[in-house]
Amino acid sequence: MSGSVTSCPDNPIITELFTDRRFAMASFKVEVVRVEITPHPNADRLELANVGGYHVVVGKGTYETGDLAAYIPEAALVPEEILTEMGLRGKLDGPQRNRVKARRLRGILSQGLCYPAKPGWAEGQDVTEELGITKYEPPVPVHMDGQIYAAGPERTVRYDIENFKRYPDVLQEGEGVVIAEKLHGTFMCLGILSEEDAHPEYGRIAVTSKGLGARGLVFKPDVPENENNLYLRVAKQVIAENNLLDARHTFFLLGEVYGSGVQDLTYGSRDPGFRVFDLVITDSEGQQTFADDSYLTAFLEDFPNLERVPVLYRGPFSKEVLRELTDGKETVSGEASHIREGVVVRPLEERRDPRLGRVQLKSISADYLTRRGGTEYT
Repeated sequence: MSGSVTSCPDNPIITELFTDRRFAMASFKVEVVRVEITPHPNADRLELANVGGYHVVVGKGTYETGDLAAYIPEAALVPEEILTEMGLRGKLDGPQRNRVKARRLRGILSQGLCYPAKPGWAEGQDVTEELGITKYEPPVPVHMDGQIYAAGPERTVRYDIENFKRYPDVLQEGEGVVIAEKLHGTFMCLGILSEEDAHPEYGRIAVTSKGLGARGLVFKPDVPENENNLYLRVAKQVIAENNLLDARHTFFLLGEVYGSGVQDLTYGSRDPGFRVFDLVITDSEGQQTFADDSYLTAFLEDFPNLERVPVLYRGPFSKEVLRELTDGKETVSGEASHIREGVVVRPLEERRDPRLGRVQLKSISADYLTRRGGTEYT
């Protein structure tokens, strides 16, 4: 079986050992940055403070190019005193009107806030704790919750993706990349463990969510409390349809559970579906390795009932191509049922960056970010 899970996991197609697990998690922090100021095209009293690839709409004259400011990202919960100081009390999102979300202001997408730097602050300084800012964590619906156990980091994968706008220069123009559609669902890690790696009590199957997996936690299989757990129901179906327990080596399928009852965008699906976007294999020494595009493609060819998230492009990277593919309609249903969340881009051949770690970035649609009534469960 070419590329199958029963073949040697040390296949040369798989590159760059994933040894530093911290690099898998997208970071949240309020960082002191230097802003670049450009005119707002549609408003005389507003300007754009540019931070990396992000635009923040600010009052004209608030900053000059080169000024220091604390960049407060989306999903930040901002204390009342800071909101009052910035003149934003009661003007943000969420029940307490204190959550930062993307907005279109006079036709321009504004992402995040800029807070004037205090004396003594230095570029690159993390001031999250000093300002009392925390990250918004959406509540977990009942059907996504359940009884868990500590499986350990070797039986889970920590995973998240940084935004392209935060690292706009990591990918090189002309570099070979694959761009896949980003689905709006909930992350699921399905681990199939070898006999040697199996948990002594809970066996060879390790099913977890993004947040739980980051802490080495896994849902308990076959307990009454988890009978209706979304992840376990989907995982059991995936395993049964593909005979995954025939594998000899430990591997992890990372993918998106989507459909009716998962998030507000359903892709025309009444029942939960699962699409793979990544594959991790553990070698004989316990090192986790991400498969590159060609290996993942070969792997999935052996399992016709395992579908990948839609691949929209393979070829030389350009920012223009990324921008064109970020927006538009979803392609999962084949009927363009609703807007696209965005895309994920990574090199055809796995590589690492000293700032980012594994090179993989997401680009999110402005229409998705500014839609009303959306759900954001992890």
